[in-house]
Amino acid sequence: MTTTIYTSAYERRLKMVQDVLTGNTALDDKATRDLAVQVLRALDHIPERVR
Repeated sequence: MTTTIYTSAYERRLKMVQDVLTGNTALDDKATRDLAVQVLRALDHIPERVR
């Protein structure tokens, strides 16, 4: 039996940003996740037509 785990679009975006930060900084996992949350929050506040 296989178990399906649902991952939201937000969680996938968060993981992508966190992976970039991890690969390009010396920050630990908690710091990169916290920073990734802030980055996504800022990006989400940019109007769609500007992005």
